[in-house]
Amino acid sequence: MNTKVQHMTSKSDNASAPRMPSIFSVYRSELAIAAACVVLLVGVGIFVPAALSSGNFSNILQASAPLVIMSLGVLIVIITGGIDLSVGSIFSLTGMVTALAMANGFDEVTSSLAGLAVGVIFGSINGILITLVGLAPFVVTLITYAVAASLAFIVTNGRSLGVNSPDYWLLNSGEMIPGLPNFVLFCLIFTIVLEFVLRKVTAGRWFYSIGSSPVAAYLLGIPVKRTRFAAYVISGTMASFAGLLTVSYILNAEATAGASLMLQAIAAVVIGGASLSGGTGSAIGAVLGALMITIIQNGVNLIGINSFWQGSVTGLAILVAVLIDRFSHQ
Repeated sequence: MNTKVQHMTSKSDNASAPRMPSIFSVYRSELAIAAACVVLLVGVGIFVPAALSSGNFSNILQASAPLVIMSLGVLIVIITGGIDLSVGSIFSLTGMVTALAMANGFDEVTSSLAGLAVGVIFGSINGILITLVGLAPFVVTLITYAVAASLAFIVTNGRSLGVNSPDYWLLNSGEMIPGLPNFVLFCLIFTIVLEFVLRKVTAGRWFYSIGSSPVAAYLLGIPVKRTRFAAYVISGTMASFAGLLTVSYILNAEATAGASLMLQAIAAVVIGGASLSGGTGSAIGAVLGALMITIIQNGVNLIGINSFWQGSVTGLAILVAVLIDRFSHQ
């Protein structure tokens, strides 16, 4: 009798014990996006078999790396319920400042730090005007977008600048870990660190709380202003680092290099499952969104469709992602 009671109690305890969520439930949206990426690759591969070659996979990874890193920064801002329209111009200005510093005799490290300072400065300006002055994120980042874009032309009179350092390509294509190019390594590090912080670190959860309800977050004792400020500084810095990778890859800086990347970064975050109203999103989703955009662009080029259609296809992908987000929250 006692044995039977103990057995029933044990079953009851097991039934009431909380179950750890599986990776399929936690990353359900991300797995769906990954599957969509595979379908896109296979679909293009039907028309152009070279699309499924290892060389093309390498091209996709290389092309997506700056967008992946920029998207991770934009993700943090969007999770808090904000928007950052300045990242494309920060990307361009970073490249121009870095190349200009090298042209004036500064070494690679100093020049790269000067480039990163562009992102920190503009991110701080965004954060101050939004959190302390109280201006709308759209207005503030639209202003800094215009200013940074203008400065990218001013610092070199609109001329492109070549990088005269023979070793600067190592930042992007070198291998700190044998067999793993640096651009892939940086993407992996940033993605893993950000995903861990957002899911497991208290400060990371603050971003979600602020995006869900800034008033409730404030009442809970969360430093809303400091957290929002940090989000914009991180976004600007990540945009600058993406700019450094691109300059390192092509060894040239263009004033319009990041002109289309702002839209693509926001699109990647939305496609990856984040809501523009804030409170949701993941680093893995943003990365997969960036990969999907790059795969679409790669497929358009391989199939031979006019490249002018890339913007329309990207816009359609954003519309589908927004509609899915809209109806999934009804």
